[in-house]
Amino acid sequence: MFDDDDFDSMEHHNHVRQMPIYIKAEEISNLVYHLVKSVENTDIKYKRKGEKKLMEYNLSYMMENSLIIPTKIMGAESVDAYDLKMENATIIRKSAREIINDLQGIEMLGFDEIEYLDLLRKEVENFRVLFAEWVKTFDPWDYTIDRWGLFNPPGINYDDHSPEDDIPFDSENIFEDFFDDYEDEDWEDLEDEDSETEEEE
Repeated sequence: MFDDDDFDSMEHHNHVRQMPIYIKAEEISNLVYHLVKSVENTDIKYKRKGEKKLMEYNLSYMMENSLIIPTKIMGAESVDAYDLKMENATIIRKSAREIINDLQGIEMLGFDEIEYLDLLRKEVENFRVLFAEWVKTFDPWDYTIDRWGLFNPPGINYDDHSPEDDIPFDSENIFEDFFDDYEDEDWEDLEDEDSETEEEE
């Protein structure tokens, strides 16, 4: 059955799903889905060649961005390190802003049911406020130095010395350390699985 780690993981997953920012992200995904269906079912008279393809691209990209947002919220809430949280947050912001850009594109291409577009714009704006408050909860001092220089706390530079730099990297034993984690019976199970796969093929 479930061990403690599985239970903790499920409990954490359920906790994130109840957060206001996650709930709002799910609402946006749902709105985008219904907007996409509405556009697809509308007989739009395109003025120029290629506009239909461009509309399809906008709809696909908007749907993709709407699904990225809740996924990255879950990802950010699954780590403690500031730079990893900020990395997820940056992708979320990019996706939300691109949804707004795609709404403009859809409108320019001839979808004239403005109430749908305005509703989604309003919900993304509500999400923006929740997002800004959520990011304020990130602890900038729970960090490892970001050597790319993007997500370091104030006063920390990408080329600062870190105690981790003093830990020697033993390239000769890296595979030994990995393989030592497996018992003999684990390797036998893997070999059996490979054999079964080959027989099926």
